[in-house]
Amino acid sequence: MKLLLALRSLLYLVFLAVTVVPYALACLIWAPLPLHWRYRLTVGWPRLAIWGAKAFCGIRWQVRGWENLPDGPAILLSKHQSAWETLYFPAHMPREVCFVYKRELHWVPCFGWGLALLRMIPIDRSRGRDAFEQVVRQGQRRLNEGRWPLLFPEGTRIAPGKAGRFKMGGALLASRTGAVVIPIAHNAGECWPRNAFVKQPGLITVSIGPAIESQGKSPDDLNREVQAWIEGEMRRLNPERYGSE
Repeated sequence: MKLLLALRSLLYLVFLAVTVVPYALACLIWAPLPLHWRYRLTVGWPRLAIWGAKAFCGIRWQVRGWENLPDGPAILLSKHQSAWETLYFPAHMPREVCFVYKRELHWVPCFGWGLALLRMIPIDRSRGRDAFEQVVRQGQRRLNEGRWPLLFPEGTRIAPGKAGRFKMGGALLASRTGAVVIPIAHNAGECWPRNAFVKQPGLITVSIGPAIESQGKSPDDLNREVQAWIEGEMRRLNPERYGSE
């Protein structure tokens, strides 16, 4: 069984490698197109990657709370467990999402090229405190364009059953822009663990929470409310991970 899972994961890795190179070259070809078209064409590869995870590795997915997504400005704050959700969100959200990420990713061959052309929210961490002001300025522009900024408050991938410290960036951005926050929990790490070559077949549940108003709340209170909903939902998704807590 372990050998079969390893073989399926290897085939999936080859599939990703074979498809990302021509897709990256295609991104350069359609770079002159309007942003909306560039985005729709470019996220075809993450959509292909999500399909491939199902076809090769047996990773299926379902969504709860789809009706909680608003028809208007919003900031998405999500649990972060694996690479799977970074592919899923741009491929399947009803609006264009904009990741907040370090600008150095633009130099990653193939992947970084496509990312750079999507005009998301890259930040220069060397600028210290001004890096957050970059997020606010660019985040407001993206909201005005009808796009949804998406942040992972924990900052890095956290193993299932664990919780990282929720950083303030997403809550501060919401407080400064007045946009509602959409908290998102999921258990992608059960199938696609951090830094794991072998992917496990199974069903990933993406749970989208009710909108949380940012106006009239301090960033600290907003951050605590988001964390409470996400971590509470994680316990409902995989109660076995939390024992008798």
